[in-house]
Amino acid sequence: MTEATITVYGADWCGNCRRAKKFLNEHHIRYAWIDTDQDKNAEEVVKQKNNGRRVIPTIVFPDGSFLAEPSNEELAEKLGIADPVN
Repeated sequence: MTEATITVYGADWCGNCRRAKKFLNEHHIRYAWIDTDQDKNAEEVVKQKNNGRRVIPTIVFPDGSFLAEPSNEELAEKLGIADPVN
């Protein structure tokens, strides 16, 4: 597979964003990173999904579902990872 299947909206200064990216990387999950500080359209996508609030990270899955500020455990459950690395 050559295309990312997950889109992560976040910002470099965001600790939860860095944690989520680390989790995805450790589990070899492909994703596209979109910095909401650099892309105002992306910021609008985040606000639309979160009732007008800028909640990051917002992680959008291929089926259109999303998680906002998920824990590693929530990500593991969504991705079907049985033994998450924290």
